[in-house]
Amino acid sequence: MMQEKHLSVQRTARYYTIGELTDQTKNIWFCLHGFGQLAQYFGRKFTDLADGETVIVVPEGLSRMYLNNDYKRVGASWLTREDRDHEISDFIGYLNELYDNIMDRCDPEKVHITVLGFSQGAATACRWLNAGHVRADRLILWAGYFPQSVSGMIQPETLTNTETHYVYGNQDEYIQEIPDIDGYLNRLKTDIPTLRITAFDGEHRVESEVLKQLVAITQSIP
Repeated sequence: MMQEKHLSVQRTARYYTIGELTDQTKNIWFCLHGFGQLAQYFGRKFTDLADGETVIVVPEGLSRMYLNNDYKRVGASWLTREDRDHEISDFIGYLNELYDNIMDRCDPEKVHITVLGFSQGAATACRWLNAGHVRADRLILWAGYFPQSVSGMIQPETLTNTETHYVYGNQDEYIQEIPDIDGYLNRLKTDIPTLRITAFDGEHRVESEVLKQLVAITQSIP
């Protein structure tokens, strides 16, 4: 009889940083890419945030695949439905270790931490925070889709002290597939009553100008 078994192994994870950790660092962003993206290119969306006081950390999913039949374009993924529980456990362990590595080089009490998840990275961010190892002052869920409600991935009370945003483009092809977008957004608000929703005129991608506007607005919130 064939039996499924699992073996934990060591492997090398890749991540990118923008900016340098110094005594002047006040903000740290952890930005999680979407399905089929690579951190190297996703990170370019955040270069304008590096102002001498902000450091951006862009982890890459542990699984990679070719995106087309000519085997030239490569993307990464956080998980698939296959053996998903172990994949979730693996990426949470990886992200926790990365978080500790970064925070060990600064004073955690003096930095504001933002976790941004785009598309598949939004669900990844929720699962990561729900594990309880990391502190996030701000969570930005950008174009994420939560078919069973966001509370299925993160306990709402986990976000009691976390400024939480949901951002999406009006022309996002995946959001447009949702039969009742207003009902969907209302369910998100029900799960997270303090959720702030931002819609912009654009597609399924992180828009740098929208991101800068969002940061400027949230910095003015008491």
